[in-house]
Amino acid sequence: MVSKDQRRRQLAREKFERQQQRRSATQRKTKRRNVIIASTLAVVLAAGVAAYASAGLAGDDGKADRAASDPSPTTPPDPCEQPAKGAPSQRTWKKEPAMSIDTAASYTAKLGTTCGGIELKLDAAEAPHTVNSFAFLAGKHFFDHSRCHRLVDQQIYVLQCGDPTGTGGGSPGYTLPDENLKDPRLKGDVYPAGTVAMANNYDGKHDNTRNSGGSQFFLVYQDSPLPPNYTPFGTVTGGMDVLKKIAAAGTRPDPKIGSTAPNATVVIDKAAVTKS
Repeated sequence: MVSKDQRRRQLAREKFERQQQRRSATQRKTKRRNVIIASTLAVVLAAGVAAYASAGLAGDDGKADRAASDPSPTTPPDPCEQPAKGAPSQRTWKKEPAMSIDTAASYTAKLGTTCGGIELKLDAAEAPHTVNSFAFLAGKHFFDHSRCHRLVDQQIYVLQCGDPTGTGGGSPGYTLPDENLKDPRLKGDVYPAGTVAMANNYDGKHDNTRNSGGSQFFLVYQDSPLPPNYTPFGTVTGGMDVLKKIAAAGTRPDPKIGSTAPNATVVIDKAAVTKS
């Protein structure tokens, strides 16, 4: 027969065992929760490292990734207006247009963009083929409703426009000869701020890639070290503040063009060339 004292000890032992079981269960739950939390943090950190790595490979400082994940992004707001109604041109031509400009005259261009007006003085005497083509394309509304697809704000400082496809691969269907590459303003392999120049496909090595300009041009908004391989055909005479505003809004990697695109919505609503 079990005595009262033995019974009390047995009940106390059973109570202690139940407490130990509950304590062990609680510890197991806590451990599982900590493992889950730790795993979640590891995934978040891994994602952050991957985002940083991909941003580095894209030549960006991570602004695009932070803007996508940060509820309070530091990217400046878009300083530009919405584009005017209309679609980019799809026209192309089989050959360079016949010469129709007066190389002894002065020509100016006005680019009405969503970010503000940009005015150019064109150098018809030194770059007649390029200016003639630019005037021809503007007259055919080729530039209207086209997006300035590329903005570079590291090492060189240019806004590139003139491609209605917005991919960096568009052209008017013909190519232009290189011109004015010995312009004294390009001294020291620097394109000074305010230069308007023609983009091309020259690879820096093979002569058969020269004379490959088309419709794409770039506006230099800060002195840029570049070899004299790109036809300078004009000067920005108004709207440098517009270019600075676009640059201040920053860039984002764009795999479609293999470079960086402006954060700002830069669209040429209308381009016009006039003889003055």
